[in-house]
Amino acid sequence: MQVSGPLHRLLAAFGLITVCVSANAQDSAWRFSVTPYLWLPNINGTLRYTLPPSTGSDSDVETGPNDYLENLSALLMLSGEARSGAWALFGDLIYLKFESEDSSVKSVDFSLSSSNPLSTTLDIGTTSELEGLTWTLGASRTVLDGANGTLDVLAGLRYFELDVHSDWRLSAAVSGPGGAVFPASGRIGRETTLWDGILGVRGRAQFGTSKWSAPYYLDIGVGSSEFTWHALAGIAYGFSWGEVTLAYRHLFYDQADNELLQDFEFSGPTFGATFRF
Repeated sequence: MQVSGPLHRLLAAFGLITVCVSANAQDSAWRFSVTPYLWLPNINGTLRYTLPPSTGSDSDVETGPNDYLENLSALLMLSGEARSGAWALFGDLIYLKFESEDSSVKSVDFSLSSSNPLSTTLDIGTTSELEGLTWTLGASRTVLDGANGTLDVLAGLRYFELDVHSDWRLSAAVSGPGGAVFPASGRIGRETTLWDGILGVRGRAQFGTSKWSAPYYLDIGVGSSEFTWHALAGIAYGFSWGEVTLAYRHLFYDQADNELLQDFEFSGPTFGATFRF
């Protein structure tokens, strides 16, 4: 998967959202918002690769934690909402690319054998590259709206596409049964595409009559992944044109034991400006 692939799909999805919003723009009952933002996630988790039979059946590569911005080479983030009364349609697009993420070979599972954990001292410089695209589309309905804040219930769909490559470097090769050998160095890659249905809540707590509020978001989902969840909590300050928000965001994925993502998470601060019209 080349960079142009995820970016092309991201821009196409954004174009679709724009067309749908524009088609309803003449209806004065609809209100719209657009939020360009910056999310600086740290990455933690295990990547499970399937290796050639001569080396082993599977290998687990653990990545993170890594410093914010240390290896981030590309990003594009945008969310939007169209609201009419208690009902709303919302979308969120994220493209991220990381290079040279500090990683380590956690274990090698040879054919017809159980997992073979490796000593951390054996790894002398494994790194991983990650390129990911995610977009979320959903609808929500306000169920609480008062002086203290709002609460919406939501349902939708989240798409996640990830392309990863790992370059491993060990101080020695690892021998297995039947003459199988896991070499001291090499490169391997794997892709995954996930579609998950999501349910959740979102809204904000209002601090009296001030311009300050605390937005929040939480969803859980299943589908292509065994489990995924996404959460955000922060603080916002309102202006006549919209608001600015500082928050913390966490996205988690876990797939079946033989799939790529094992307890994989992106977490970190996010900052954005919402423009309403």
